[in-house]
Amino acid sequence: MEISSNQMALSLTVGIITLIVLILWTRIHAFPALLIAAILTGIVGGMGFLPVMESITKGFGSTLGSIGLIIGLGIMMGELFEISGAAKRMAKTFISFFGKGREEIALAVTGFIVSVPIFCDSGFVILSPLAKAISRRTGKSVITLGVALAAGLVVTHHLVPPTPGPVAAANNFGVSIGVMLIWGVLLAIPVTISAVLYARYIGNKIFRLPALDGEGYVNQPYPVGAGGKWLEERDDDATLPSAFMSFLPILAPVGLIVAGTLAKMFGLQGVLGTTIQGFGHPVVAVGIGLLIAIYGLTPGRFSRDEVVDAMDKSVRQAGIILFVTGAGGALGAVLRDSGAAKSVAEAIATLNLLPILLPLIIATIVRLLQGSGTVSMITASSIVAPMAPTLELDPVLGALACCAGSLFFGYFNDSYFWVVNRILGVSNVKEQIKIWSVTTTICWAVASTILIIASFIV
Repeated sequence: MEISSNQMALSLTVGIITLIVLILWTRIHAFPALLIAAILTGIVGGMGFLPVMESITKGFGSTLGSIGLIIGLGIMMGELFEISGAAKRMAKTFISFFGKGREEIALAVTGFIVSVPIFCDSGFVILSPLAKAISRRTGKSVITLGVALAAGLVVTHHLVPPTPGPVAAANNFGVSIGVMLIWGVLLAIPVTISAVLYARYIGNKIFRLPALDGEGYVNQPYPVGAGGKWLEERDDDATLPSAFMSFLPILAPVGLIVAGTLAKMFGLQGVLGTTIQGFGHPVVAVGIGLLIAIYGLTPGRFSRDEVVDAMDKSVRQAGIILFVTGAGGALGAVLRDSGAAKSVAEAIATLNLLPILLPLIIATIVRLLQGSGTVSMITASSIVAPMAPTLELDPVLGALACCAGSLFFGYFNDSYFWVVNRILGVSNVKEQIKIWSVTTTICWAVASTILIIASFIV
């Protein structure tokens, strides 16, 4: 029986509406919600129940088979990076490098790199005491410093692998992790710069300094340096890992992945080419980063049991991310196998709509409705990726557009909104929105504009 394009469009509409309703207005978690939406999409699209289930299991398995190992190893590495104090060492290194007067730049760059292995929520909790200490010492608004740090963390988390969202988007669009990493970093740089500029502006408008007694905040300047020691935590330097060892678990896998991507891009052959591409495979590269973290950051500071317990904890945290990612892959497989993606894409193509707008719009809507950037990226890429060939949408731009859309207007349903504002001591709702919701919206606007311009060139 031939299925009409109207029925295909209806199946996709039913799937999306079901997903949104289940996540927003029921107690059902995003993981089963994605599976339910996939089942309804396939059945309404005329697939039949058994073929739908076969498509779901195939999509779930193939998605986790390609990126599950990367996510698991990366989260393990991030946990060790977090407990070892490597993030603090990196922050202090950048502050020393950039010098006095550029502290917000140093914190933004720290967040930019730290968020590669660490979730932005954890990264902000770990590094915010440094922002407060710098504020006390220099008299610079803690809002400026905190927003710059938070923005550096969130931009990388949303745009650069091996964080889960960008990894899932790249996988759904068939983009290699190395290519996604290179272009994600290039896009993230101007986005972060725009956030730092806004951090300076909003920090002057909403001026805060941590109180000298460490309790609460004041909105009037006090003498610069009145807060005591520079960074207030210099005494803990002896307990932190070295700068070299702090950077190595991140830079080594990134360097290996980029080298492997370039070797493949330029067609490097023979033993050398095979070796570089082998070590540059994301699973191998991130695994090497994990080994460096285990043997470079923990000996003499943590027992074997403590290290194993930390990695066990990270695996438990990774579980739900893996399930949601796999369920997103299942939804994408149903859209491909049912023909709904192709049919809807052909209809959209007749509207002369700029293809890059579709992933941007879907990711933006999902982000606004349910708050999670990762779920937004997975959902948008699962829906749009099967349509990409018909729409003639460049896969890299499509994947990045899903990531960029997920930055939009972080507010009450986004946990990071509360982490940033509460730690910075902001309780006024109007100020909370100005401090963080506007920041993420500026990041979204800059990233989206760049991608739209790039779509005319590529």
